[in-house]
Amino acid sequence: MLSVVRGGLRARWASFLGGFLALALGVGLLTATGLGLAAALDPPAHAPERFASSPVVVLGQDRLTVEVRRGPGTALASKPLDRPQPVDTDLLRELRARWTLTETATATATEPEHPAGATATAPDAVGLDAPADQVRAVVGDRAQVLTGDDRRRADPGHERDGHELTGLNALLGTAGGVAAFVSVFVVASVFAFSVALRRREFGLLRTAGATPGQVRRLLLAEAAVLGVTASATGCALGALAAPPMARALVARGLAPDWFASAAGGSAGWPYHLGFWTGLCVALAGAAAAAHRAGRTGPTDALREADVDRDVLPPGRALLGGGLLLAGLGLLVWTYATEPEALLKRKTYTTLPMLLTGGAALLAPLLVRPVARLLPVPRGGAVGLLVRENGAAAVRRTAAVAAPVLVTVALAGTLFGASESVTLAKETEARDRTAAPYVVEGRTVELPGTVEGGAVVAASGPTSLFVRDGAEALVKYQARAVADPDSFAALARLPVVAGDLRDLDDRSIVVNEEFEKRKVGEQVEVWRADGSGPVRLRVAAVLARGTGDNGPYVTRAQAPGSVLDRLESDRPLPAAGTSATAAPVNEAARTGLRLILVLVLLYTVIALASTLLMATSVRGGELASLRLAGATRAQALRAVTGEAVLAVAIGTALGLGVTAAVLGALGAGLAALSAPVALAVPWAQTGAAAGVCAVVAVAASAVPAWRLTR
Repeated sequence: MLSVVRGGLRARWASFLGGFLALALGVGLLTATGLGLAAALDPPAHAPERFASSPVVVLGQDRLTVEVRRGPGTALASKPLDRPQPVDTDLLRELRARWTLTETATATATEPEHPAGATATAPDAVGLDAPADQVRAVVGDRAQVLTGDDRRRADPGHERDGHELTGLNALLGTAGGVAAFVSVFVVASVFAFSVALRRREFGLLRTAGATPGQVRRLLLAEAAVLGVTASATGCALGALAAPPMARALVARGLAPDWFASAAGGSAGWPYHLGFWTGLCVALAGAAAAAHRAGRTGPTDALREADVDRDVLPPGRALLGGGLLLAGLGLLVWTYATEPEALLKRKTYTTLPMLLTGGAALLAPLLVRPVARLLPVPRGGAVGLLVRENGAAAVRRTAAVAAPVLVTVALAGTLFGASESVTLAKETEARDRTAAPYVVEGRTVELPGTVEGGAVVAASGPTSLFVRDGAEALVKYQARAVADPDSFAALARLPVVAGDLRDLDDRSIVVNEEFEKRKVGEQVEVWRADGSGPVRLRVAAVLARGTGDNGPYVTRAQAPGSVLDRLESDRPLPAAGTSATAAPVNEAARTGLRLILVLVLLYTVIALASTLLMATSVRGGELASLRLAGATRAQALRAVTGEAVLAVAIGTALGLGVTAAVLGALGAGLAALSAPVALAVPWAQTGAAAGVCAVVAVAASAVPAWRLTR
């Protein structure tokens, strides 16, 4: 058996090259992203910077802990505060009385009436040289006592590193998941089409006495050899690619500086994950093809007809239909029960994969009707031949259309959903104010003078913590307004109940997401610094929108809030208004571009290998065309035209998946009373389809030119 396998791999190495490259690339990316995740999840120990000379650090509380109900009893629920709070002055007095403290004050605005940039006298952390157990006995639960490497939590960059690592984990996890998803289809497609081309070979083996089990074991053995070699190669590629990948992420500000040297660490699980995933993908991709090959009868050695029959086995039809129905069902269910989830990246990244996978598996069933509907140039016999050959050779057409479908669908859904959500948020933000002049930045300052009669509404971000029922603690990103009257005069919020003019220091504007949302009800909230609870009266209720509609409070309920937005009905004097630009987070866009390049690379490999295999066995067909009077140019136009038709079919199916996802997103925006602003990414889908068409033409024209010499 092994000699037969080795001989087959040597004789048909070109047929397995595409699967080998796709699998090695997928394993390499899984290994590289796994090494990155290992470094992010278990960062190397770093010496503290701010309190390097202090063996003990007392840090202000940075979490809010509230008692909630859990079944018949109670439990503690905890949420992080926006920043560590200043150490209690009474505690500082007690510590100074016992030990010498190392203090470094930070610039914070601790009182709501302080202007932005005010400096608090109480530090958020102090260092001291004392036994840790004695310090804990004095501190109790009024602050945190840090020792060893935990002292880094007091460093200025610790919180920023945490935010960067959260985005980095999402980026690397998504890229690795897409790599595994697409590689399964590519490898399965290569094996399936290879089996279709080798039916005469399997028929001869059956005629020579091979049993169906031996034929299946032959294919699985080939897949195992391919999987082992490609996975080992991929692991080596991943180890080489991890350091430059980490340096690129650091250079783009998507990872902390230390990540560049930590991503090539000694963690072993990424190599195991990549290798065994690659081997399982190879065997899984060949399993269905091996089952079909085992059903080949001896009479298939005599078949010459190129019209495909039984192109959609029951197992593939069941799996494809199940994935398609599951994707559509989840879209409808999410829209009906939780429409706001349609706007989340986790939803519009994973659900399209179900629809895309189902449509790709059902591609052989969809090829003929779509081919009949697409407009094909009727340039005499060549146009007719392109259409009929594309509809007759379903396996070949579907094998080309499926990877194109995956590329166009993922480009359309990922970029379309992301850009649509961004556009809806921008439109909603513009509609929330009647002010013709708006200044935004990381921090802004109120102008010293404005034109007579001008209305200026200033606001800044803050956080509010609210019990959801009695079982959970929820953190809301809120807005704190400096002047409620100016805010009400310029705001154009989607109010469904109440009046914005009723907002004051003892009230709150909530949205429909709140459990208590009737005007006049009392809402128990904790402030951004963890103080509270305070009871605020509901002054108005807003529609949920895209998630940025409220809540709103005054700055009296927002300690530490810094102004970042000014709205005015008159021009603001440049000399009196200062702003620093807010940073633009490129992690999401970089992740989407990475995913599109990755999927496009897989598609190029799949198209090239499939068309090289398919065209190289069409020598007899092309010779018949020449004998029938077709010129060499006409034969080449027919072959490349079929390739372009298959790409067009895949593009049409991919756009269908995109339309379903964006349609559900639009319905979700409407259900949330948010602006329905859908952005179809024609540039990305067009570029993906164009690259696929160029590769398909080249991969079919080169062997056809050789065969028609």
